[in-house]
Amino acid sequence: MIRGLGDALSAVLLAPCCACCREPLDHPTRGAVCAACWRSLPTQTDPVCQTCGDALPSSRLPAGIPQCTRCRRTPRVISCGRSIGPYDGVLRDILQALKYDRRRSLARPLGALMSAAGREVLVGADFVVPVPLHFFRQYARGFNQAAELASHLGVPVLHALRRARATVTQTDLPEAQRHANVRGAFAARCRIPREAVLVVVDDVSTTGATLDACAHVLLEAGATAVRGLTAARAAARLP
Repeated sequence: MIRGLGDALSAVLLAPCCACCREPLDHPTRGAVCAACWRSLPTQTDPVCQTCGDALPSSRLPAGIPQCTRCRRTPRVISCGRSIGPYDGVLRDILQALKYDRRRSLARPLGALMSAAGREVLVGADFVVPVPLHFFRQYARGFNQAAELASHLGVPVLHALRRARATVTQTDLPEAQRHANVRGAFAARCRIPREAVLVVVDDVSTTGATLDACAHVLLEAGATAVRGLTAARAAARLP
């Protein structure tokens, strides 16, 4: 009854709209995204690259372990990776609302979706490790979206990394420059428990450069295996 009254008052006084479709929210107290938009999110279906999680066309599956072209061509540091789906449409809008509009309440439902999509990544993991922001960027934003997502995955969070230097955003960089941009950008923040299996968590993965840079540091610090889990990934690439 109280929630219903809150929804009615919010709808009349504030008229909040869905962060994705911009339609008025019927239940504003239940979050910034309407139920229809949450339902419209695509679900991941096999087959996928076993290393990075990109979708693979079933008609062109490679022999042996299913891998995309990039992972077959360039050895990855993470042992396996998954995401909810491609960084497009509603999922992109939700992540931008979380990241830029500071809708931190979206981290919980996103975390639940990440847990479901990354079930095989999280099983047997000792800790999840959020990708850190540089101090100045986190101060400006007010929070770290990767840490918010990591806190809702049902696995203990270990803040094992720090930014050793500031980097330009990866968003507008060509693929060839992304690995160079994050090389040496991370350092271990604490001791890694012996033989720990870790999962690096971030909001979006494009080429996997950031995940690999973090995994490299964690393996050097003593982790036995490092996996990757993101809310979204760049559009799938053909194998």
